[in-house]
Amino acid sequence: MKKNLLDNSFYNFFKNISKKRKFTIDKIPIFVPTNKTQLFMLIIGIAGGTGSGKTTVVHQIMNELPQSEVGIISQDSYYKENNNLSFEERALINFDHPRAIDFELLVQHLNDLKEGKTIEQPVYSFVIHNRTEDTIKTYPRKVMIVEGILILANPELRDLFDVKVYVHADSDERLIRRLKRDIAERGRDMEEVLNRYQTTLKPMHQQFIEPTKAFADIIIPNDKYNTVAIDVVRAVINQRIT
Repeated sequence: MKKNLLDNSFYNFFKNISKKRKFTIDKIPIFVPTNKTQLFMLIIGIAGGTGSGKTTVVHQIMNELPQSEVGIISQDSYYKENNNLSFEERALINFDHPRAIDFELLVQHLNDLKEGKTIEQPVYSFVIHNRTEDTIKTYPRKVMIVEGILILANPELRDLFDVKVYVHADSDERLIRRLKRDIAERGRDMEEVLNRYQTTLKPMHQQFIEPTKAFADIIIPNDKYNTVAIDVVRAVINQRIT
C-alpha cells in the first residue's frame, strides 16, 4: 500500500530514505490555486554538476520565503522504474545519462501542477537503485523550484522553466562533495564512488551537463557564497508571490 507524504522538505526526505527510517513530515499550510494563480505559476530550474551545491543554493534561495507558496521538486525522484532488472543490474545503470530520467512523467507533473492539480511525486531510493512504493503528495504552489543535474538537457522540460539557473563548482570540489555524500548517505564505499566518477560521472558531465550552462539565465559560482546571484533569484520569486 502506498504512503502519501507531504512535500515539506525533499532534503530531509532523501536523508531519511538513505537511512531507511520512517518518515515524520510536519503539516504545512497548503497553497490552493485559483484560476487566476494557475496561469502565473513561476517555475525555476536549478541545474549543475553532481556535488556542485545545488541543494545548498535551493535552501539559500528559499530562506525567509513563505514555505506555503514555494515548493521543490527533485530530478532524483524521477529516475525510471526498473522493476524488471535485478539489484546487480540496477547498480550498473548510468544514472548520469539523460535516458535514466523519466522526463515524460516530470513534464506531465509540472503541467498538472500548473493546471492546479495535485500530483503523486515518485520516491527513488539510492539504496535499492529503484523507485519505492511511496509517493509524495505535492500540491500546486505559486512558485515551483525544480532541481537536478540534467534538467536543462531536456528541451521540453527546459521550455517550462521561467528562470534557468546553473550552479558551477570546481571539479575537484564536486568530487570531494560526492565522495562525502555517497559514503555517508547512500551506502557506497570510496572505491565504488571513485570508479563511478571516472567511468560515468566525469564523461557524462562533460557530454551532457556542462554544455547546458549555455541555456542558463543565471550562473552561480559556488566556490563561495554568492549573495548577489542568490538575491536576484529570490527577488524574482518575491515579486511573483507578493
